[in-house]
Amino acid sequence: MAQDRRILIAGGGIGGLATALALAQKNIPSLVLEKAAQLGEIGAGIQLGPNAFHCFDRLGVGETARQMAVYIDQLRLMDSITDGEICHIDLGEAFRKRYGNPYAVVHRGDLHGVLLKACRDHPLIELEVSSEVTGYEQDGRSVTARLANGKAVAGAALVGADGLWSSVRRQVVGDGAPRVSGHTTYRSVIPTEQMPQDLRWNAATLWAGPKCHIVHYPLSGWKVFNLVVTYHNDAPEPVAGKPVSVEEVRQGFTHICARAQSIIAHGRDWRLWVLCDRDPVERWVDGRVALLGDAAHPMLQYMAQGACMAMEDAVCLADSVARTDTLESGLETYRARRVLRTTRLQLTSRAMGDHVCHPAGPHAALRNAIMAAKSQQDWFAALDWLYGGSGLD
Repeated sequence: MAQDRRILIAGGGIGGLATALALAQKNIPSLVLEKAAQLGEIGAGIQLGPNAFHCFDRLGVGETARQMAVYIDQLRLMDSITDGEICHIDLGEAFRKRYGNPYAVVHRGDLHGVLLKACRDHPLIELEVSSEVTGYEQDGRSVTARLANGKAVAGAALVGADGLWSSVRRQVVGDGAPRVSGHTTYRSVIPTEQMPQDLRWNAATLWAGPKCHIVHYPLSGWKVFNLVVTYHNDAPEPVAGKPVSVEEVRQGFTHICARAQSIIAHGRDWRLWVLCDRDPVERWVDGRVALLGDAAHPMLQYMAQGACMAMEDAVCLADSVARTDTLESGLETYRARRVLRTTRLQLTSRAMGDHVCHPAGPHAALRNAIMAAKSQQDWFAALDWLYGGSGLD
């Protein structure tokens, strides 16, 4: 592969692999540099709005992605104090017709596997593991990535898709460590038969409560349910994937209704993450180096758009580079097309945690009144900016 044409990609997660595929669709070669010893994804379920499926089609994996997804009927918001429904959004025929694609849930590992196979099968994409990018130099004609193993790799440009703790961002932006939100998330996956029968809904369900919430939905052909429970406990430091007992998980949810609490009791092998994000920034590009996904705009989980935004970034970056005369101008066009949309999602995700997922007392009562009053058409109108395809314009 000619080094003067290939684009280096730091990070072999969903964003990095999507970038490689998007570039390949434009006949641009790439080299993905992943720090882990093998390519894979940890975690469990993620939600995919219609904008994700727009991206799958542009990446050439639409049919495969549709086959692995679980198509849910509703987004459902429950009050974990009263044990009643606040509102729901129907995801059936009217939703699909309006947005041109469905809403679905998938196992993160399954999605990563689809992208990884497509990358391995494409002659324009190279993949290297045990190759952590720690920094870069550039001379106006090329970029050289420095690796933790002492090697140096040259390419026409470098895309930093290396996540929340991005080494590439550290050099491009230099804004220090991520912001710790104080929200602790606990994750578990349980066999469907262990999920309380009266809660086996074909929905992405969120139980909102004072300083806490619970999310659950079916995964992997209804073989398991994904459980994600979050407690705003003012956790002071980042933590990722720490095993914890069910007793520790339950401590933050003793004040909610018995039915919502019962979900936690069925979880096994719980692990915790302390959620982090960053303030939005405008500087994503340094000459022939650009940031993408969580490296550019890490966001809290509350809009379920982290992976979707990374894939939109990938499609937009490849389009922008292919349409412009120079790599520098293409990367700047990409940044300009993406920064306001991702900033809106970063800030909306924070607001969702404070004003939808975790309020109490009169604040919660106001949330319930406002959200219950919305019709399905009201909800669709409110979501047009997100799901209507504008992210790929």
